[in-house]
Amino acid sequence: MAVANTTKTSWKLQEIVAHSSNVSCLALGKSSGRLLATGGEDCRVNIWAVSKPNCIMSLTGHNNPVSCVQFNNSEEQVVAGSQSGSLRVWDLEAAKILRTLMGHKANICSLDFHPFGEYLASGSMDTNIKLWDVRRKGCVFRYKGHTQAVRCLAFSPDGKWLASASDDSTIKLWDLTAGKMITEFTAHTGAVNIMQFHPNEYLLASGSSDRTIKLWDLEKFKMIGSSEGETGPVRCLAFNLDGCCLYSGAVDSLRVYGWEPDRCFDLVPVGWGKVADLAVCNHQLIGVSYNLTNVSSYVVDLMRVKKSGSVIQGMIQDDQPLPEPSLKGSTLRRNYDRPLTTCNAQRVKQSSVSERRSPEGERRSPSSEDEKDEKESSAEIRNPEDYKEIFQPKSSISRTPPKSEPFPAPLEDDVSMRVFLSTFQPARNNRPSVLSDDEALAQIRKGHDTMCVMLTSRHKNLDTIRSVWGSGDVKTSLDSAVSMKDLSIVVDILNIINLKASLWKLDLCTSILPQIEELLQSKYESYVQTGCTSLKLILKRFWPLISDTLTAPPSVGVDITREERHQKCKACFKQLKNLSNVVKNKADKVGRHGSTFKELQLLMAPLDY
Repeated sequence: MAVANTTKTSWKLQEIVAHSSNVSCLALGKSSGRLLATGGEDCRVNIWAVSKPNCIMSLTGHNNPVSCVQFNNSEEQVVAGSQSGSLRVWDLEAAKILRTLMGHKANICSLDFHPFGEYLASGSMDTNIKLWDVRRKGCVFRYKGHTQAVRCLAFSPDGKWLASASDDSTIKLWDLTAGKMITEFTAHTGAVNIMQFHPNEYLLASGSSDRTIKLWDLEKFKMIGSSEGETGPVRCLAFNLDGCCLYSGAVDSLRVYGWEPDRCFDLVPVGWGKVADLAVCNHQLIGVSYNLTNVSSYVVDLMRVKKSGSVIQGMIQDDQPLPEPSLKGSTLRRNYDRPLTTCNAQRVKQSSVSERRSPEGERRSPSSEDEKDEKESSAEIRNPEDYKEIFQPKSSISRTPPKSEPFPAPLEDDVSMRVFLSTFQPARNNRPSVLSDDEALAQIRKGHDTMCVMLTSRHKNLDTIRSVWGSGDVKTSLDSAVSMKDLSIVVDILNIINLKASLWKLDLCTSILPQIEELLQSKYESYVQTGCTSLKLILKRFWPLISDTLTAPPSVGVDITREERHQKCKACFKQLKNLSNVVKNKADKVGRHGSTFKELQLLMAPLDY
C-alpha cells in the first residue's frame, strides 16, 4: 500500500552541550543562518556550525561570565560583552582577538554592529549606550536617556539611525549623524525586549514583556499596529526576507503576523521552549534556545506556513480569505536608501562627526592594560575542517558566507510509523515490546488523578480570589492569596499586577515583600522571575517615598496619616533590608538569574547608606 510522504512543518534539528557551565546567551548569524555563537558562565564564547555537533572555535579572554554576544553582518567578526561591562571583538577569519573595549560600569545587555562601517553599539545595565569605533579602539559617542537596562539595540538598514529598547518600557530612536534623539515611543507597558527594522520600509517592530508586539511608522513616528495574541513576554522577532510578514517566537510556538490591518496568519507549534534567537534563510526559519549547559536548534518550513490570506484570531469565519489592503506596503511609506557602492565615504563622514561630538575622555589610545588583555585572549580552533570551510581567508574585498542548502525535513511521525509498519508487516505480531492500547493508556493516566486534584484546588482558590478582585480591592485579593499558603496563587496574582504599575500602593508592598523573599529562593525559575519583577517595581516606585518619609524631621502636632505612612515605610524598609541579603547572596553566585540579581543589588545599594 502506498504511503504519502508528508514532511513536518517544524522539527528539532539537534541538541548540543555547548559549555562546561551554564549557557548565558547566544546569537545566530543572520546572513547565513548557519553560524551560532554561544556565551557561557565559563567566560568563553564558542562558535558552532548549526546542525553540526562539534565546536568550530572557542574564544577566551573574558574574566567574567559572558552576558551578550553578536555577529557582524558579514559574520567575519563576533563581539561579546561580559557581566563586568567589558567588550571583546574577535576576527573569526584570522582566529584572533581584534579589540578589547572598556567603559561600561555594569552588565552588557545588548549589542549590534553597524551595517556598513566599522562601528559597534553596546547597551548596558548602567542605562548607557556607547558607539564604538572598532578600528580606533575607542568610544566615539555616548547616548543617555534611558532610566533602566538597555535590552536591545538595532541599527536601521541604511545605517543612519540607532534604535534602543529598555526595561523602562520605552523605545528611543537616535540620529547617528546629529548625535541626538529623534523620537521616543512609550506605548508599551512592560520592558521592551526586542526590536526589528523592516528590511525595506520605514517600519519598526517591537516586542515587550507586556505580551504585545507593536509596529511603528518611522515617517510619521506613530504606532500603526499592536498585536494582543501573545501568551507570554515577546523575546524574538524576525521579518520575512521580503518584509511581507513578521515572525514572533513565543514559548513552544511561532506566530505569523500581518499589519494594516492587524492580523495573525498562522500559529505553528514548535518545541523550542523559550526561544532565544531567530534567523530566516532558504525559506526556513531557524530558532535556538538554551537551558543549563545545552543549546537546542529547531527548524520551521516557511513554505508550509501561512503568510497571507485567512487569519486565526477570530476575525474571519469559515476560513474566508482576508481582503488585501487597497495599497501595498511599499506605496504606504518610504524605503531605505542604501549606498550604491562601498561605504568608505559614509564611514569617514560619520567618523568625523562622531569625533567632533565625542565626550571628553571617551576616545583614547590603546593602553598597556588593553594590550595585556588582548595577549591573554585567544581563539582556539577546535575543528580545523569546519573552520577552513567557513572562515577561509579573504579572496576578495567582500566575503559572503558559504551558500547552504535547506535542512532536509523529516517525515511526520505518524507517516514514519505507517511506513515502518507497512515494511515490517509480517513481523509485527512477534514484537513483545509493543504496548497494547490499554497498557499505553494506563501509563498515560499515571499521576493524572493527583494532577486533577491539584488543578481543581487551584481553580477553586482562583475563583475565590476573582470574587474578591471583582470588588476592586487589590490589597484584600492579595491578602486572600497569601492566606491560602499556595505560592502558585500568589504568583498568578503578581503576574497580573506586575503588568500595571498603577495598581501598586504602599499597603500592597507590606503584604507582598515577605512573599517575594520566598519567591526569590524558590526552585522554580518562573517564581524567581516573578519575584524579581515585583521587587524591581517596588524599589523603583516606592523607595524614594520610603527614604524621604524615614529621613524627614518629626512633624509638629499629631498627624495620623503621616504616622500611618511612617509605620508602613518602616516595615517596608525592614523587609527590604532582609531581602537585600538574599539578593546579595544570589548576585555573588553565577547563575541563570545572575544579571537580574546584580541589577537588583544596584537598586538596593541605597539601603546600606
